[in-house]
Amino acid sequence: MPEVHRSGAGRGRTEPGRRHNGATSGRTVRGRRPARRSPWVKAGRVAVGVTSAAILLASGVTWATFTWINGGLNTSDALDAANKGAPRHLDNSVNLLLIGLDSRKDMNGNDLPRQFVQDQLHAGSSDIGYYNTNTLILMHIPADGGKVTAFSVPRDDYVQTFNGDGTVQGHYKIKEAYANAYTSAHDRLSAQGVKGPDLEAQSREAGREATLVTVQKFLDVPVDHFAEVNLLGFYDIAKVVQPIQVCLQHPVHDRYSGANFPAGLQELNPKQALAFVRQRHGLLMGDLDRTHRQQAFLSSVTHKLKTDGVFGDLGKLQGLFGVVKKDLVIDSKLNVLDFAQQATNLTGGKVEFHTLPIAGFAHRNNEEVNLVDPERIRSIVQAMIGHDASASPSDDARAGKPSPAVSVAPATVDVLNGSGRTGAAAGELRALAALGYTTGRTSNAATRHGTTIVYGSGAQAAARQIADRLGTAAPVASPSVPAGRVQIALGTDFTPPASNSSGSSGTKVTTPGSEPSPVPSTAFAGDSVKMGGIPCVN
Repeated sequence: MPEVHRSGAGRGRTEPGRRHNGATSGRTVRGRRPARRSPWVKAGRVAVGVTSAAILLASGVTWATFTWINGGLNTSDALDAANKGAPRHLDNSVNLLLIGLDSRKDMNGNDLPRQFVQDQLHAGSSDIGYYNTNTLILMHIPADGGKVTAFSVPRDDYVQTFNGDGTVQGHYKIKEAYANAYTSAHDRLSAQGVKGPDLEAQSREAGREATLVTVQKFLDVPVDHFAEVNLLGFYDIAKVVQPIQVCLQHPVHDRYSGANFPAGLQELNPKQALAFVRQRHGLLMGDLDRTHRQQAFLSSVTHKLKTDGVFGDLGKLQGLFGVVKKDLVIDSKLNVLDFAQQATNLTGGKVEFHTLPIAGFAHRNNEEVNLVDPERIRSIVQAMIGHDASASPSDDARAGKPSPAVSVAPATVDVLNGSGRTGAAAGELRALAALGYTTGRTSNAATRHGTTIVYGSGAQAAARQIADRLGTAAPVASPSVPAGRVQIALGTDFTPPASNSSGSSGTKVTTPGSEPSPVPSTAFAGDSVKMGGIPCVN
């Protein structure tokens, strides 16, 4: 067994100059000043959300426990509105959406104590409350007890967002759908004289409905149940579960997050766990690598609960029950006992996480966003979980046309920057990595006009895909380029593409009841993370 390090990472420093993510672009909730994003918020949504789902599963072993939990949980009727226009369900599987909410308020809209927020959560002033969904994970739980497939939706994906009644909000980051609806409902209800906990509860319901509808339309799958976690979730879970084992492929030292860890297996306390899941500087894929860290952290927490005998032991579960009852909201249709009988694969570790791909990066409303190809994403999701791609086309899908099952040819890509623009090579390599190509190196080159692509043996297909994507001349084979490698030299004519066009002409439509089709790992943003152990990540 590898040596276990007990890391000594200190408290992370506040990162200077970081932009805020308000409820809407250029707007703040109730007109307050922008919030510095809480590292605890960004860190903890994944861990507490799926861990809470697993705890709900374990709790269903007896009716007494079911009654005790179900009687104390916070519930929501948001699915009543969201399901009216939902895509058609084709089997008895369950789609569970995990929502990680960015808010410095309790369930009634009261500010969390200032000292607690600043000293324990390091989340800034408690009088600032935002309602972005910094984590969205759709878990597909098959009815036959097979492997659970989980899709992480990057929070900055730039998509069409909707209100709970299906009306269009506009194009925003997907995380802003909740905040947009919350703000509109809050303003409207306040004008009608609604106050206090009722105002907060109804405004949050509008946010939940908007998030559910937006995710359903974006992925073209129905959401059967959801669970929402609040700001305190990560902190509370980490306190109960610590120490937590994680594994890194490489040593890291990041002065912004405080992540200072060696490579290999190591144990973390709650503050160190924060640094582990918070770091994005020094990581090639930034936020996407941080998403993989969160997935790995979740796997480690669930592995610890299982190996410590917590699942199935009602006595040991009591401490976690309190966290779930305090920090979790579930839909009112979720019967914990039924869920427990169907979803035994959750505590069995049969879960695989995938991060949905992005096509590139751009600036919208003075913020960096992820550009996405909705049809490609829908085809990937449908192929993985066996839904009929033509059963319930989304508003902006091409009617009657199957979605392309796009994949990228294997290759390692190097990018040379001859464009004269600082950061162009790094930005393009990040975009290619998000599409599934293996990342090589970046370097500067003499300024040149035209963008060119050369490749080594075995990399012709990838080179052609990349040339199609960038709109360059045909790539050229070069004996100076190693086998399996593509080298891009950016020129002054280089413009970052708005979407992926990998050149694949294949199509795939799955029919009701068919087996999910295999999707190449290169279709996702980085490697998948399998739950059931302690995965080693970047």
